[in-house]
Amino acid sequence: MGFVGGCKNILNEAPRSIYTPDYFKTNAGVMGGLNYMYFHLRYLQSNGYYYETCQAGTDEGTWGQNVNADSKNLDFSGAGSTTPDNCAASALWNTTFPNINTASGIIENATASGTISAALIAEARFFRAWDYFMLVQTFGGVPLDLGAGNLKFNITTSRTSKRNTVPEVYTIGIFPDLLQAITDLPATGRVTGGATKTLASLYLAKAYLTYAWWLDNPNNIPTYPATPRTDPNGKTSAYYYQQAYTVATTAIANAPSAIGLQPYFYDVNVGSKDYNKEVMLMIDHTQSNELANGQSLTYSTGASLDYFSNWLTTWNYTNIKSSTSSSSFAGYNTVQRYVIQAEGRPWCGIVPPIAIFTNTFADKTNDSRYDGTFGTVFRGNWKQAGSAVTTMYNANNLPIVNGDPVLTFLDSDPGTIVYPPAGTLGNSNVAGGVMPGRADWVIAPRGISRLSYPSLWKIGPYRTDNGTGLGQQNAGNTRPFPIAKFSELFLVAAEAAVKGAAPTAVAGTYANDGTARGLINVLRARAGKWYWSNNGNAALVADNSAAMTAATPASIDINYILDERSRELFGEAHRWFDLVRTQTWNARAGTYEICDVAGGSTGDHIPVVVTRTIPPTAYLRPIPTSTINALTALTAVELTAYQNPGY
Repeated sequence: MGFVGGCKNILNEAPRSIYTPDYFKTNAGVMGGLNYMYFHLRYLQSNGYYYETCQAGTDEGTWGQNVNADSKNLDFSGAGSTTPDNCAASALWNTTFPNINTASGIIENATASGTISAALIAEARFFRAWDYFMLVQTFGGVPLDLGAGNLKFNITTSRTSKRNTVPEVYTIGIFPDLLQAITDLPATGRVTGGATKTLASLYLAKAYLTYAWWLDNPNNIPTYPATPRTDPNGKTSAYYYQQAYTVATTAIANAPSAIGLQPYFYDVNVGSKDYNKEVMLMIDHTQSNELANGQSLTYSTGASLDYFSNWLTTWNYTNIKSSTSSSSFAGYNTVQRYVIQAEGRPWCGIVPPIAIFTNTFADKTNDSRYDGTFGTVFRGNWKQAGSAVTTMYNANNLPIVNGDPVLTFLDSDPGTIVYPPAGTLGNSNVAGGVMPGRADWVIAPRGISRLSYPSLWKIGPYRTDNGTGLGQQNAGNTRPFPIAKFSELFLVAAEAAVKGAAPTAVAGTYANDGTARGLINVLRARAGKWYWSNNGNAALVADNSAAMTAATPASIDINYILDERSRELFGEAHRWFDLVRTQTWNARAGTYEICDVAGGSTGDHIPVVVTRTIPPTAYLRPIPTSTINALTALTAVELTAYQNPGY
């Protein structure tokens, strides 16, 4: 975002292709550079194509029926293949290095103005570290020298490059910047969703944790550039696991009142409560101003700066037809494209495999996180589309009125669903099932297909300018995309404890015994509290905290941590990194179940097992071809060596 604090501070800088040291010795230069720190995030997680690289091919996502090749290429199931030319992880490479250089310009020169505080410089340090952390997880070792020396501001084009090793990136680049950022950043952010001590602590803890796993290398995954799995400072993985734990638990205990957990999981994700205290870093957009939004407020083609990740997680529910007649089928699209969280613009690109609904979110009664993550009920909205018809006829040829459920994804399979053929009165044209006495079509968890699946409600669109209509149906999402949440500190600390960090009691608002179970149970207790049923669209007051915490295993392993990460952070662009960090990608995502592999016009409800072949080299993404082509000062042998193996 080029403007932060709920898009109140708009960047009014003339475009620049070249920045000089003198520019960053002025207040305007420093503030313009810092605005770019936030702005450059818009090319990443909220961009649907980059988002696919974080979710597709994991245990949280496979390709959908109407998608282009991107998700198929990332699935490793034979539907496509990942190459340096087609991998959208190139957005990370192409976006972060200019930002890293801008950050270095601020860090080196900002004090010359005499009015720039250490806290402002710390924001640049945070983002330089954040960029390098994202890069090293994605590509392995990356260059610290952009042409002027390690972590130095560069003003000349460089056609040569040398990749540093993974330990060098962490120990020279990431750790020192984050440690200094924690010292200098304020407890409460300068802007909403901006850098703070707590945010920097989260990323330092995550970096320590990820580096410790890298040192351990439990499944012998190769690294690149090739280097021994040793720390240049002589520290062991156990040391870094303990550091991750200590940093995370200290941040939990010392968080200011402006940062913390929302009282209910539903409140973390509902659009009316965006900019809440749990979301610590976000990619901002707004419906109030097109310039501040960065893209059109009325139409989007999926441009780089737009937020359209949620399109990919939404199936083509607009195909659903009911009948305007009770005596013969007269098809009418009763669920039209509608700018509300459960719906929005559909691209049918990333589908959760069946196990997400049967295993990960098996408890849909006590645990509010399923209801607060997915949209499972698609309701009639023909009145908002301008129709004056009062009654439509749906499943079993039963009448429905505007606002009634038209198609529902059930929490479990009652065993009485019949999936009849389409094309007859009372039967669904999108292969929904029927149950006696129900006017809505239904689909059981094991009937979810590449064609039809619950929407990812948590990142769905939210606008307050729809009026009585369907809203701006083709615009990008104008909500903030969450990158970092306070809740992740508990998950990071619990993972470090599972890996051997010595627990200590955590004091303060979130007091617990500091064990992996104690930390996880803070989140699980919150997950047991309900005041609203999202999919029931009605009040539901319940406190299942005792049942939720009692169900937590006494001994927690890494698989349980990964399950909890999915329940808390599903679909938020963390998953590929989680599986790569823990080297569990093949074990957890090597096979999956889904219906409608062939992608037929109406789908089927027969699950099949799909096998992925995930080679060890896939744990790194390819360096973009555009980068390789630009390094004209390198020899052919050097260019070949610059690319990650396997590509």
